[in-house]
This record gives sequence, C-alpha cells and structure tokens, in this order.
Amino acid sequence: MDIQQQINSLRDELRQHNHNYYSLDNPTISDYDFDIKLKQLQALENQNPEFFDENSPTLRVGGAITKNFETIVHEHRMYSLDNSYSKEDLLDWEIRIKKIIEGPIQFTCELKYDGASISLTYENGSLIKAVTRGDGTQGDNVTANIKTIKSVPLKLRGDFPSKFDIRGEIVLPFEGFNKMNEERIEIGEEPYRNPRNTASGSLKLQDSAEVAKRPLECLLYNITGKNLGIDSQFESLESARKMGFKVPDLAKLVDSIDAIFEFVAYWDVHRHDLPYETDGVVIKVNDLQQQEELGYTAKAPRWAIAYKFKAEQQSTHLESIRYQVGRTGAITPVANLEPVELAGTTVKRASLHNADQIEKLDIRVGDTVFVEKGGEIIPKIVGVDLNQRPSDSQPTVYITQCPVCETELVRQEGEAQHYCPNYAGCKPQIIGRIQHYISRKAMDIEGLGGETVALLVNAGLINNYSDLYELSKDRVLPLERMAEKSAENLISGIEASKQIPFERVLFALGIRYVGETVAKKLVKHYKSIDAIVSATIIDLVAVDEIGIRIAESVVEFFGLISNKEVIERLRSFGIQLEISAEKLANQTDKLKNKTFVVSGVFEILSRNELKKLIEDNGGKVSSSISSKTSYVVAGDKMGPSKRTKAEQLKIPIISEFDLIKYIK
Repeated sequence: MDIQQQINSLRDELRQHNHNYYSLDNPTISDYDFDIKLKQLQALENQNPEFFDENSPTLRVGGAITKNFETIVHEHRMYSLDNSYSKEDLLDWEIRIKKIIEGPIQFTCELKYDGASISLTYENGSLIKAVTRGDGTQGDNVTANIKTIKSVPLKLRGDFPSKFDIRGEIVLPFEGFNKMNEERIEIGEEPYRNPRNTASGSLKLQDSAEVAKRPLECLLYNITGKNLGIDSQFESLESARKMGFKVPDLAKLVDSIDAIFEFVAYWDVHRHDLPYETDGVVIKVNDLQQQEELGYTAKAPRWAIAYKFKAEQQSTHLESIRYQVGRTGAITPVANLEPVELAGTTVKRASLHNADQIEKLDIRVGDTVFVEKGGEIIPKIVGVDLNQRPSDSQPTVYITQCPVCETELVRQEGEAQHYCPNYAGCKPQIIGRIQHYISRKAMDIEGLGGETVALLVNAGLINNYSDLYELSKDRVLPLERMAEKSAENLISGIEASKQIPFERVLFALGIRYVGETVAKKLVKHYKSIDAIVSATIIDLVAVDEIGIRIAESVVEFFGLISNKEVIERLRSFGIQLEISAEKLANQTDKLKNKTFVVSGVFEILSRNELKKLIEDNGGKVSSSISSKTSYVVAGDKMGPSKRTKAEQLKIPIISEFDLIKYIK
C-alpha cells in the first residue's frame, strides 16, 4: 500500500469511528486506540503535504482564526415556525390545513431542540459551508468553527444528492455544559448561564481551536434543495441518518391529531430525561408535495407548527414601571423586577404590553408577581400574588404624557396602545425610525448599528433617514468609539444602500402596518413611489390584501409635508423609488383579475417559479379551489380530490406549457 492509500485508508477508518462514537453513540474502539491512529495520520499528512484534505479528521481540532464573519445569503430561506401553546391551537392548525389539502394527511412529530440554528451546505458529499440562521435570509459564515464539531460529517456516506442544504441545531448537552462550568468555577470564573446561549456564543468565537474544546453537537432535522429524490419528511430523516448525520431517532410518523396529542403529552413529561435542552415539539405535514401545496406565509411554513411546552414560572418583586417609546410612537410599559433566575437566564425586566393588561391583572408597584417566558424567550408577567400585596398598595395610574417629550398621549378607538403624536420632535421615535431604516431586512446599511444611530441623532448630525446621505467621514469621526476604518465602512455602507430595490425601500420608510409583504404588494401594484403617494384610501383598498387600516396609514404617512420632503431628498440622493426597468420588463397585466391554483409536480418550472410567473403577470395564486378560481395549473401527481373538485365546478385545467405559451 503506497503513502496516499495509507492516508486515505486511515481517514476513512477514523471517519467511521467518529460516526460510531458521535452520531450513533456506539464506539467500537477505545479512546486511546483512536488517538494513536489520529497521531499516525497526522504524522503522515505532515510528511506528505501534497495529500492535504480540508476535510481530514485531523483538522477537527480547529486553529483557523476568523476576525470578521462573512455574511452569506441563504440559497433557500430559513423560515421561523408558528408557535402553539394548547390543543386548541393545534386543532385550529389542522382545520386550516384540511381546507387546502383534501384526503388523508400524515404528520411527522419531532422534538424541538433548543440550540443555535445552522444551515450546512454539501456538494458531492463534502461540507462546503456552514451559515448561521441570521435573519432567515442571510447569516454568518461559521464554517471553520462548525468543522470542529465531531457529529458534523465532513464527508458523507452512502447515497446523497449532488447538492443540498441540511438544517439543524447546534446544542450543548447538559453533561458537557456542567463539566465546562465546573472547570470555570475551579479557576474562579463566572459559570455560563445556560446551554443554549453558550452553544450560540460558541459559533462566533474567533479561534476555532477554542470551539473544538467545547462538547458541542449538531442535531439535524430538515433537508432542503432541488431534485433530492425524497418524498416525505420522515424519509428525509432516515436518509440523513444513512448519510452520516446525527438525527435523533425519536421522531414519530402519525396519522391523526390524537396521535399528535399523545406524542406531545409523552415528551412534556419525558423531555427531562433527555441529554440536551428541548422546549417543545415540531409537527410537520409529512408528504413533501402536500407541503408545497400548503406553501408559506411571509414568516413561516403553513405545513409546520411548533407546540411549546409550558414555560417555567417564578415569582419576584415588581420594583417600578417605566414607559418606552417605540418608532411609531407606541408606548410600552416595562416592569423593572428584582432579578430572578428563569429558564437559565437572569430576568430583570418584563413587558406589561399596554394599559388594558395592567388593569386586567391589577398590576401595582410593590406587588409580588408571577413571571414566565412567553415561548421561553420574552419574559412576561402573568399574574399577581394578592396574598403578599402591601396594605398601602395603590392602583397603577397609566401615564398621560410622553415620558420623553411630555406631549399629551392619544389612544385611538379600538387600539390597545397609547401613542405619542409628536412624530417629528420625539427623539426615541426619530432614532427608532432611522434604526428601522438601516436594518437588515430594510436598507441593510453595513457599518451602521443602532447605537451609532443614537449617537448621530444625539450629536445633532441627523434628524431623519435622508440626513444619512449627507454624512461624511470627517463629520462622524469625532463620535465616541468611531475609528477611521469604522467611519469609512459607515460611509461606504450608506452609499451601497442606494442600490437597494424599491420594495425594501418602501418597507424601510417605516409606514405603520406596512411590513415586508404589504410593501411588496404595493410596489407590485403601483410600480413607483409617486403612484403610491397619489393613491386614495379607496384606491389602496382595491389592491389585493390591502385593508382599510393599512390604506389609512399609507395616506396619513404621505399626507405629512415633512415625509414628502424626506422622500424628495431620498430621490435626489439616488435611492430606488420605482421598480427597475429590468424587473418591469418581466411584468405584465396579462393575467389581471384571474385566480390560479397550482397543484402537482412540474417539468419546466418549480411550483414556486410558476406562482411567481403568475404574480409577475398580474394574476393571483390561491391555495384552494373555489368558484372564484379561474384556472387550475396541473402537473404530475396532482391530487385526485383537487381534480374532481375542479371538474365539478367546471374550472379549466391547464398545463404549465399552456400557461407559459399564453403569457409569451
């Protein structure tokens, strides 16, 4: 056997032992024998550098230094999950699904691991990159750190698609977490708070050798890509396991909502026996074609839902109530609490939401209150221990003036929150609007963070987001903690934002009720800012999915002379305030006033590409067939119940070829 064969043979053998130990929990060799073989391979690689392999088992110890984590756009978006907290929530979800999917539905039930989300990309069986979830659209490249986690296969086994992403959670098992804390206490350092935050923080350590010392694991649960050769979620879990991924074998395939309830009830009790943190159960429609038919909302898949286990609850003392002002002027009361340990973190504050919530629970300063984490993320007060209420306690009187600018607060009929109407003069609103404008999903201005925005406003350098484009390096350098390179990056980031497309600019303006999805709808319909500014409430309500509240808010926003002036300044700086000519060229009104249902598997375009084609040409896509449906675009494996319903309602059934031919 020559040197290269020896090296490859040792690599294959060590990969197998790694898989047995870290993914299957079934070692077939002692740690000592494993280390001897690893050192033997290390020596051969050092003597023969021409046979270097970036995915060799010897590189698991790390050593790469990452000073700045590159931002990478996810090829396939990472969505959030809708949460549920009761059986009623799950029943409502099933009813919504059955309105769209006719016939039998199977569900895959999985545990929801509480760690740091990660997306791994493989090409031809090798790990190419590892990216954090980020905002779901883009995240940070942490490949060097992920390669040190021994349950992440660097080379795949058996059969696998040529390219795919696989999603999962980086977790820190309790045993390893406790051992890390014992070592920290021994050397006199503060222990880590909880496994989840420690796992998440580990991914952003600059030295991968430090990451390698931490006993992290990667639990995988979702394969994403094209031409995967997989028909169901349960099958994808089995396939991932065969490829070498660590996929816990606790998932269960069920046929009914009652079986889902049984799975939830079992793990609500037995989750405490697991070696790592879980905070709920994820239920997914099993059939991938049915998943496609159900599609997504702006934030989450319709075909999946997370059932969250009841949050941990503690009692503590309410020391004071302060009032925060948001970017829209909304006032949020916040409880300042005597610090209390809750779900592994120290809680000092909790949201009180609004005046109605305070009145409903009769929350008073000095009370002993019950605090829990809503969805185990945001602390909230859920009740008051009236037995411990002081005898001189006084009911909470909600403020009537803005805590910052002292303007009289207003509360519209039907609104839960109070608002400060001082749009142009209330500093938290000004700062909040600019912070929203620069955020990742909006203008995504690199080099400019929320704290820097506050510094710029407080220094009198900016008063609205159009002022950003008049900043220069010399003007921002005097700011606190602003170095020359930081100033250059800030100005470059502002300049680059001039290329951000119109739909994101509209979202960035911060119009109340105009989120990402509404902004896209308005841009698609009106094409330019001038057309939107000229639209009346009646015009806007006529746009698909635009209700009266959104329409009133849009008209009110552009009715302010100050906002119109800001828009004109943005125009003068070259901000995109209309659809680009290239994008416009791909849009027509040929399918205007027509509603389509897309069902089945297609040859030329994917289902999502077909939906986009319909929408780009003025049509509307619906998930279910009704008398309002104009056409059904049918592919292979179209559900028989859908075809029957279309035939009963005498709705034309066309192919993707018919649709493309008609448009072109």
